[in-house]
Amino acid sequence: MDPNNAVVKLCAQGMEEESKGNAEEAARLFEQAWSKSTNDFERCIAAHYLARHQPSPPLALQWNQEAIDCADRVTDGTVAEFLPSLFLNLGKSHEDLRNPEKAGELYQCAADRLGSLPAGAYRDIVEDGIRRGLQRVGAADRNDPDVSSFP
Repeated sequence: MDPNNAVVKLCAQGMEEESKGNAEEAARLFEQAWSKSTNDFERCIAAHYLARHQPSPPLALQWNQEAIDCADRVTDGTVAEFLPSLFLNLGKSHEDLRNPEKAGELYQCAADRLGSLPAGAYRDIVEDGIRRGLQRVGAADRNDPDVSSFP
């Protein structure tokens, strides 16, 4: 990601505010990022963070779906590393809305894309989230009895 991109900067500032416990300021910065976005790559990033600050599961689902829809329109591969996290979050939205079958499908989509993430702490976090999501919805038992290793 280009750290000089205005939308990326706003999202980074929003994440910093989140880490300080300033949820309202973080949400404001993410909304500003959405307003300033000029293409589907930027909209994907902004929508991803906006989803985290929605007051209800249906609104979180709406923004998580928007992030995936924007990512789908980016054809140059620049969102490949985001896809596992985007599908993980969309799966969680469906889980929160008591749609475990759809959640399991989306967690599996996230698992299938883990290969796009380099080894490291971020990948470990995403992989753990996928594993726990699959276990919560029972998809680990249906689709892959051994979720200890992903592609």
